[in-house]
Amino acid sequence: MRLYEFEGIELLRREGIAVLDYALANTPEEAREKAQDIGLPVVLKAQVLTGGRSLAGGVEAAESLDEVQKAASRILASTIKGLPVHRMLVAPRVKRAREFYLGITVDDYYGSPLAVLSTEGGVSIEGVARVHPEMVISRHVPAIKGILPDAQQMAGEAGLHGEELVQVATILRSLYSIFGKYDALVAEINPLVRTSEGNYVALDAKIEIDDSSLYRHTDLNLDMENRISNPLEKKGREIGVSYLELDGDIAIIASGAGLGMASMDIVSRSMRPANFLETGGAITEDLLYKVMDLVLQKEGVRGLFINVYGGINPIHEGARGIVRYMRDHDVTIPIVAKALGNHQEETWEIFRQHGVQVVTDVSTEKGVEQLARLMEKQE
Repeated sequence: MRLYEFEGIELLRREGIAVLDYALANTPEEAREKAQDIGLPVVLKAQVLTGGRSLAGGVEAAESLDEVQKAASRILASTIKGLPVHRMLVAPRVKRAREFYLGITVDDYYGSPLAVLSTEGGVSIEGVARVHPEMVISRHVPAIKGILPDAQQMAGEAGLHGEELVQVATILRSLYSIFGKYDALVAEINPLVRTSEGNYVALDAKIEIDDSSLYRHTDLNLDMENRISNPLEKKGREIGVSYLELDGDIAIIASGAGLGMASMDIVSRSMRPANFLETGGAITEDLLYKVMDLVLQKEGVRGLFINVYGGINPIHEGARGIVRYMRDHDVTIPIVAKALGNHQEETWEIFRQHGVQVVTDVSTEKGVEQLARLMEKQE
């Protein structure tokens, strides 16, 4: 789960990292009032759960109260990557002497945290890495250590010296502490700035927490209800599955993220996926009944591809939930299922008895080809 910028800022503050005082505003008039309290000039920043705000016009500076109100009106009337802006952060504008990028993420290939430091902050770190890889210093960190022992060495390799080296290294260690304490997948400060007065302040925070660990972090008081605007995606979270709505008409049910991504990619070669959905490792008859209701609620769905694996998952129980939903709601669209692993023969029989086309081949391509043929017959 990605946190809003202001939520991430509060985590930085808890860990002793200097941040700016800010205020939140929901209307142009409120933004004007907050800016007057904070003192001009200010920066207005849209609070949406996506990146690319600056390029989309979601970040604006204002020198006067009239400019604040006009900029706030533009931002609150905008959408950024399809997300409407309902709230903005108002913060003082600071004079920057130098900018840095600090980040911790998970390197999936090595299975360990990766710490990153660059003296090119305030811009895309991916772009810096492509054009000037020598300006991006990174270290894999053994998670068992719980600290970042190489922070000062990284700062030295980035060309920092003296007090600046100590300050940046200390903040990088604190960011790593947040990363571990809150089970984060990503923790970034971009930029960390040295102000003209010589202070080090985090001007932005991007923090994403592993969804499966949220039960351990009730102290964050996250507003789950209003965090997801798409009603189907909200329903997916409520029933305990990962669901992302897409713009196609072929629904997908998969029992793992890898199967789900592969299914989406292969479906998209000849058809258009309507969603990404992965059930995780807790399939039950009742869950798959609810999953069917979820994916078929999307308007315009014309077919369904099921791709499940019976390792720890009792896929025969899931099959019972799927066919029970089909009976209860008279589902007639073409459905193809690839179901392999534990209880696979029983699963195949349950599906076949209720009109679901079963593919016993291990290849996902074979299943998608079968569904494509069924779809062609309908046209």
